[in-house]
Amino acid sequence: GFLDHVAVGNEEWNPWEGDEKNELVASQQRYEANLKMIKSARSHLEQPSLRVQIWGKAAIGLYLWQHIFGGHLQPSDVTAQWREGSQKAGKTYFSFITGPSVVPGYFSVEAESIVLVLNGREKAKITYATQWLHYAQTLIQTHKIKHVAVVLLGNEQCNNEWIQPYLKRHGGFVNLLFVTYDYALVNEEDIFQWPLGVATYRNFPVVEPSWSMLHDPRSYLCNFLGTVYKNSSRETLMEILKQDGLEKLCWISAREQWQPQETNESFKNYQDALLQSDLTLCPVGINTECYRIYEACSYGSLPVIEDVTTPGDCGNSSMYHSAPLQLLKTMGAPFIFIKNWKELPAVLEKEKKMSLQEKIQRRKKLIEWYRNFKAWMRQKFINTLENSFLPSDKG
Repeated sequence: GFLDHVAVGNEEWNPWEGDEKNELVASQQRYEANLKMIKSARSHLEQPSLRVQIWGKAAIGLYLWQHIFGGHLQPSDVTAQWREGSQKAGKTYFSFITGPSVVPGYFSVEAESIVLVLNGREKAKITYATQWLHYAQTLIQTHKIKHVAVVLLGNEQCNNEWIQPYLKRHGGFVNLLFVTYDYALVNEEDIFQWPLGVATYRNFPVVEPSWSMLHDPRSYLCNFLGTVYKNSSRETLMEILKQDGLEKLCWISAREQWQPQETNESFKNYQDALLQSDLTLCPVGINTECYRIYEACSYGSLPVIEDVTTPGDCGNSSMYHSAPLQLLKTMGAPFIFIKNWKELPAVLEKEKKMSLQEKIQRRKKLIEWYRNFKAWMRQKFINTLENSFLPSDKG
């Protein structure tokens, strides 16, 4: 129909119109035949070479599945006893299960390769994580599964020695370890640094950037909602904000006691603060890396990070030499890094002078960086699993 339409009143220019028409029909038929061939070839090829079941027994599993993989879970009710989802990526078919009902020995193991998402932050959690590792070890010994990787919410001081005997390189059965914080043993061979992500245990959502999030003026220069520990740099931060009258320009809500559970109201407040401030202040806690960094990125509020290493065993690894936050720095995070909160007044002074247009550009850059960061982590995770778990063609 399109060619007839074009040809009207155009005859004198195109004496070959009839031939073209026939050629077009023939070419369309060839295209459809090829498409059929490709489709049938692909359906043979596309049997995923790898099936991976992810057992989410720590909240960072939800960051992996919903935020990094963009995966969905059924049912959507976060309090459900059992939730699952699946996704095909690369040569791999991933299925994800989580919830209180996922208990060793009481669900079907449906893949030869398993990713265990565990919490190793403190003693009680390690005891529970160890039970899961022993279960996986039994499955390996009885040839029910072949490969195990672990995604570990590491200890905030990087005391993760307990997991080492389970690693292949130490005679164990765990092929790969993805671990949070600047664990010094990260080597990019079998131990990889993994992002802490957002506080999924507080049900922090996957945020889709809206037009207004990117373009609207924001009411505050900065925000800090959090606990102010005695004798911490957070006290210094509060003093500096008060001294210069800067607290009037920022959304500040400090409390003396940490509260693990948000109320609906406090959570709504926190999200509004991120959405209404151009900068989010990220003072160090027990570790420099905190959920706040990733949550601020989700809302296009630029993290201002206190770039100092906290006490403990975290630090540079053989691969990275920019602790703290080696992973984020390696990935070119466009944050503001400061060594001391005394630098903050100058940062806020500069902020006051920025035009809305400049802020819009910066928000777009931040949100795009964060989207790319998650996509890169997803690709790296898939590639690492496939390189380790699929038989290589070399032999």
